[in-house]
Amino acid sequence: MAIDTQEQRAVGEVLAVSMSPTHTFSKPNQEYIRLLTGLGVEGDAHLGRTVKHRSRVAVDPTQPNLRQVHLIHGELHTELQAAGFTVSAGQMGENITTRGIDLLALPTGTRLHLGETAIVEVTGLRNPCVQLDRFQPGLMAAVLDHDENGDLIRKAGIMGIVLTDGEVRPGDPIRVELPPAPHRPLVKV
Repeated sequence: MAIDTQEQRAVGEVLAVSMSPTHTFSKPNQEYIRLLTGLGVEGDAHLGRTVKHRSRVAVDPTQPNLRQVHLIHGELHTELQAAGFTVSAGQMGENITTRGIDLLALPTGTRLHLGETAIVEVTGLRNPCVQLDRFQPGLMAAVLDHDENGDLIRKAGIMGIVLTDGEVRPGDPIRVELPPAPHRPLVKV
């Protein structure tokens, strides 16, 4: 779905929500998840104001957690399935699977209004890691690409922080609120 720059919003949909209380790669689907302001997904292993991803904790456990919520566009699952992979919502570690929004094209600072009250601010791109290949051989390469200039494209979703509490369920609408221009492209976080 294209973003209407006049109104600076677009409507997409939540396909699935997922969370895991432990540091597992895949996250089981849920009936709903609750987003907590400044923390992330209630009950998820990555909940917190400071980093919870093990590799980042090892470097500096006091870093702010810019990866509280992981979102993947369901269109990526469709692309991967067409390439022979068996993937579905939550299996690549995402908390929210979306449809109808080009997540990777959003600028840094975009606000995603999810369901009735939740708001997530986009902080950057997920940096694919070797865990993808442990899940299914070749998956990491499948979520990386290059543009016409040879620059790396990371397709494994985006990360964000929770600005406003709220429950998010499959079928909930998503409204996109772009930040003021000039827009900054997403970089890995």
